[in-house]
Amino acid sequence: MSRAARLAILIGILTFVVRLIGINQPYIGEWSWRQSDVAAIARNYFVGGFQFARPQIDWAGNELGYVGTEFPILPFVAAICYKFLGVHEWFGRIQAVILFAISLPFFYLIVRKVFSESAAAWALFFYSFAPLGVMASRCFMPDVPSLALSLIGLYFFQGWIESVARTKSASFILAAIAVSLSILIKLPSAIIGAPLLCLTFQRFSFSAFQRFKVWLFAGIALLPATVWYWHGYQISLKFYPYHFFGAGGVRVVSTSDYWRIARWIFTSTLTPVLFLLAVVGAFVARSNARARLFYWWLGAMILFFVIVGYGNRHQWYQLPLIPIAAAFGGAACAFVAERIPRRDVKIELALLVAVGFGLGARWITQRIFTNRLADRCAPRVSR
Repeated sequence: MSRAARLAILIGILTFVVRLIGINQPYIGEWSWRQSDVAAIARNYFVGGFQFARPQIDWAGNELGYVGTEFPILPFVAAICYKFLGVHEWFGRIQAVILFAISLPFFYLIVRKVFSESAAAWALFFYSFAPLGVMASRCFMPDVPSLALSLIGLYFFQGWIESVARTKSASFILAAIAVSLSILIKLPSAIIGAPLLCLTFQRFSFSAFQRFKVWLFAGIALLPATVWYWHGYQISLKFYPYHFFGAGGVRVVSTSDYWRIARWIFTSTLTPVLFLLAVVGAFVARSNARARLFYWWLGAMILFFVIVGYGNRHQWYQLPLIPIAAAFGGAACAFVAERIPRRDVKIELALLVAVGFGLGARWITQRIFTNRLADRCAPRVSR
């Protein structure tokens, strides 16, 4: 096992342990209202007979409170745990922690294939401890599980598309299922289609439109989500409070709002260290054909920020930016290290980057957890 692989395993273990701190904490803080909605759906499954297709919230007065929402597999699993082991907050939180931990080796292998083993280890470090990721990956919300499934799907799709001549059916099936679940759990995760399209066109060019398996993959990935979200929309039309989660997010906002979101990304989403490293990495990796999937993904995210400007008042919508920035940040670190001949200088510079990012991430994460993040770093959220 290489040194980078051993380091990646150590990072993964530390990442998991950090997220277990206060795992049974009540749903408090900046995002308490969003977590409480998911927890209410889980409780109503538990007391109301496990009607999976009718998620139910608690803020509808005397009405039933059925709402249109994401595929509610997370609150449903939590409700099953409640039935056998009692009601505990950690049943909700642990699902995001576990899926995030599962995604780590897949993300590492994606970056290793695109850049190098050294870049992958750095990228894993950044992905694991970016403040927004630490916060969201222990919340009872669908965003991190959806992102984790997106990365798993991207890994298997990358493996299938590059060995399609040998017809790796297992990779194809696993990729399709993972991407389908990702979009079911959180609709904006359809952005993962950008790097998938990049890989497809790199492999087949425009002949991709003539390939049955490409269309089959699209059908498996999109059809279940189409059916579920149509069902959720019908529920929101029939029952008070006539609410569909995420409705109204597709809206262009003012320049000042976009500027606040940009400052948010620079500070509490990525940290200044990771942001600057990602910019450098995006510049030095431009000649790497394999890296195009991250450029496509980044382009899709920028377009998403513009079109879904109102939806991005909720910081968790920026989660897919973390693996993109982490990959480019890892590429920048590896690029610089390759051009420094002296080993002692490499070690000193690596420690400087790790400590700088780590201390900044710790400070920002602590501010998020204690609900004292300054308004200048993040716009307020509201239902």
